[in-house]
Amino acid sequence: MHKIPAVIFAGGKSSRMGKDKSQLPFAGYPSLSEYQYRRLEKLFEEVYLSSKSDKFCFECRLIEDNYAVHSPLAALVSAFEKLDAPEIFVLSVDAPFVDEEVIGKLMDARGKEYDVIVAESPHGIEPLCGIYRRSILPEAAQMLKNGDHRLTTLLETVKTRRMKFASKEPFLNLNRPEEYQEALKRLL
Repeated sequence: MHKIPAVIFAGGKSSRMGKDKSQLPFAGYPSLSEYQYRRLEKLFEEVYLSSKSDKFCFECRLIEDNYAVHSPLAALVSAFEKLDAPEIFVLSVDAPFVDEEVIGKLMDARGKEYDVIVAESPHGIEPLCGIYRRSILPEAAQMLKNGDHRLTTLLETVKTRRMKFASKEPFLNLNRPEEYQEALKRLL
């Protein structure tokens, strides 16, 4: 069991999906959120869902995002404002194939010399699959105040270690209805 908190980001608008993807049924669970939460509970001592509101139909630890904007940066700042933790593992709710092996490689790469340890797939950097240290908070809060919500910009300004993964498969995101349907087929 990993000792740092895991935070699942589930507060996005889901505009490309056309409905809240965090609430779509997945892998025998009533929602993708519950699937991710139960899966990470087996790996981390503490698991949280980050969202704008409590929209979940199961018992879970919730971090309500403090900011009006829908952005992963706002969720990240909110997580550090709510949790008294030096570092957190972050995963997007729509990345259900990030497995124990990927998480283990990221956890093994932790070190105080980096502010962020983030996955990099053949598609590029995966900012919502990584470990963020509290040391990013001043820069992240300033970016939020300035209206710059891009996690990639944050990763360029803090000490970031990219962990390369040869396969893009674990990082497939369920952004569109066809990607969701393809993910359901992969479960068969």
